[in-house]
Amino acid sequence: MIRPSRRSVLGGSISLLFGWPAIAAETGGGAAPALPSDLAAAPEIDRWLRLSADGRVTLRTGKVELGQGVLTAYAQLCAEELDIHVSRIDVIAGDTRVCPRQGMTVGSFSIPEGGKAIRMVSAEMRQILIRLAAEKLSVPTAALDVRDGMVRTRDGRSVAYGSLAGGQTVQRRATGAVLPKARPRRVVGTSVARLDLPAKVRGAPAFLQDYRPVGMLHARMVRPPSAGARLLAVEIAPARAMPDVVTVVRDGDFLAVVAEREWSAVKAAAQLASDARWDTPPPLPADPIAWLKDAATQDTVIASTGTPPSAGTRLVRRSYSRPYLLHGSIGPSCAVAHFDGTALHLCTSSQGPFELAAVIAKLVGLPVDRVTAQHMQGAGCYGHNGADDATADAALIAMRLPGRPIRVQWSRQDEHRFEPFGAPMLIETEAHLDDRGNIMFWDYALRSPTHNARPVFGVGNLLAAPTLAQPTARPKTNNFGGPPAYAADRNAIPSYVFPGLRVTTRFVPESPVRTSSLRSLGAHGNVFAIESMMDECALAAGVDPLAYRLRHATDPRAQAVMQRACDAIDWSHPRPADRGCGMAYARYKNYAAYCAIAIEVEIREGEPVLVRATLAADAGEIVNPDGLRNQLEGGLLQSLSWARHEAVRFDGAGVASRDWRDYPILTIGEAPPVEVILIDRPDQPSLGAGEASQGPASAAFANAVARACGARVRNLPIDRAAIAAARVRA
Repeated sequence: MIRPSRRSVLGGSISLLFGWPAIAAETGGGAAPALPSDLAAAPEIDRWLRLSADGRVTLRTGKVELGQGVLTAYAQLCAEELDIHVSRIDVIAGDTRVCPRQGMTVGSFSIPEGGKAIRMVSAEMRQILIRLAAEKLSVPTAALDVRDGMVRTRDGRSVAYGSLAGGQTVQRRATGAVLPKARPRRVVGTSVARLDLPAKVRGAPAFLQDYRPVGMLHARMVRPPSAGARLLAVEIAPARAMPDVVTVVRDGDFLAVVAEREWSAVKAAAQLASDARWDTPPPLPADPIAWLKDAATQDTVIASTGTPPSAGTRLVRRSYSRPYLLHGSIGPSCAVAHFDGTALHLCTSSQGPFELAAVIAKLVGLPVDRVTAQHMQGAGCYGHNGADDATADAALIAMRLPGRPIRVQWSRQDEHRFEPFGAPMLIETEAHLDDRGNIMFWDYALRSPTHNARPVFGVGNLLAAPTLAQPTARPKTNNFGGPPAYAADRNAIPSYVFPGLRVTTRFVPESPVRTSSLRSLGAHGNVFAIESMMDECALAAGVDPLAYRLRHATDPRAQAVMQRACDAIDWSHPRPADRGCGMAYARYKNYAAYCAIAIEVEIREGEPVLVRATLAADAGEIVNPDGLRNQLEGGLLQSLSWARHEAVRFDGAGVASRDWRDYPILTIGEAPPVEVILIDRPDQPSLGAGEASQGPASAAFANAVARACGARVRNLPIDRAAIAAARVRA
């Protein structure tokens, strides 16, 4: 029922009007459909939606904005179902005090799962308002029409949403019995401008890094020269005596300085670092792929059909790899924590504020209901970067200084050296080809450490936890989940149909450095390997790579995106000897968005130059075409940066990739023009697309380089030296 914030103005028929029997009668009766998972976990309507007296709607969601445009899409879905203009919707996201808990914003689930929940709860809220209007206007609900929050009768009378239920809360649970609208739709499918961009474009405070609460203190961490080093001794007095310094915090190997001003904290941290003496941890591997090849593994066959032919086939055997990768967040990690003596509040750019608040409660020894978190956008994300660790740093310091908000800002060097890296991967694969070149048996084995060591899987996954005087050990790593969706083996099972195949995950439980989630997890390395191998098999068969893929693909939607991407780049058009065109395809997680990419490359003085790229995608029903286009294009460019430049390097002192000079990324001048082709299927469910272009982009680039220079580079990244070495081998 609806409960007013002060005095009821709705009369005595509220319980009857909004009870389940009335709704069941209007929807045909029978059992209510199952609620979407996000809504089932938090079915209270007023947890999601609030309506003010002026007709504005507050939409609350546990999912957060990471740059993917999801809050704009959510506002569109809500506006569509409520029949109001998007400009009337205010979105609150990731505040554990008021928002529904929807799990972490990961895995491209926000639209397929969270979007379903918002659609359904908004549709039910609209029905509640329509029934209120019908009672007030003394007409049947079927005689009413709604436009922009105004309910009208056929004879011209009207009543606004705000006057029906403004300032009141809906004290009832979603039933799932009110179905979202069928087509045509007015808002969904249109390119509504992003809600989060105006402040960012104007340079207004938009990121957590910009947040400056009243009374805030600045803290800087003092890190060891290499991860795992132990603090032998430190002279605290010189740093403590510097101007504006409030205190120096030491807890075991956890070392930080707190000051009134940020620059004072920076200078004091430098002094403290010079007065600290650390032991020397074991050296890191100079060649991570060689280390990976020799590492102990836990082997699991995740897919197996048929058996390898004993004779009459040609064998193509290849191996591919990607190195350790950084998230490379443009803004180093930051967090603010405030302990008032009783409760701890966290401002974080974590992808899982609910989960992180619970973990930090364990870290600092508070009851879980005394730790809250509020998401603020960070300047860089898409995976488990340093955001959770910076929040833990701030929380530990805030507990020692109650009453003052504590801001922890990591340095660029700390971000590069101490964030959880994207895991390296080594893939060994064999294909048995018949006399027509068709793949009869596919044998695929991947080696990789964990792709998911988030704090939700153990307090010890926080950077600070094992360093404290009372440490929490890092939990054993795991290849969480199973095929085709999770961790190292994401997309390891090919999207093509072969008579027989075997796919083996060789999980490496120990890594010399922390690894965790990076955008698309294992899908990037797996699709790079699979699609490179498909090109090599096509070459061995003497068949055009596009035709070869179409021959092995049975899904018409897969065939459509491949054909569209290649048509857009003039696939069959002859090119000069120094130019090549490559393509690649994958359906993300084998059940999310379809994506095919074609890339043209020119070799200039030994360097691969990106000429242009075309991308075709099928994500089912499109909520915001411009938002989807941005996600796919952004993923393509990030993946090209991985393929063209990125690799974490180590030296005797630890991580050698300490800044952008040591870890270059794709520049604006290197980025190619990109054409994005969207195949809208409004009668199909929306499919997750935020990570769909990562794998195909790197693979298409590698395939284009091979066709441009006549030599195959199988180990990322692909630069001048890698091409020269491949030409020597060829």
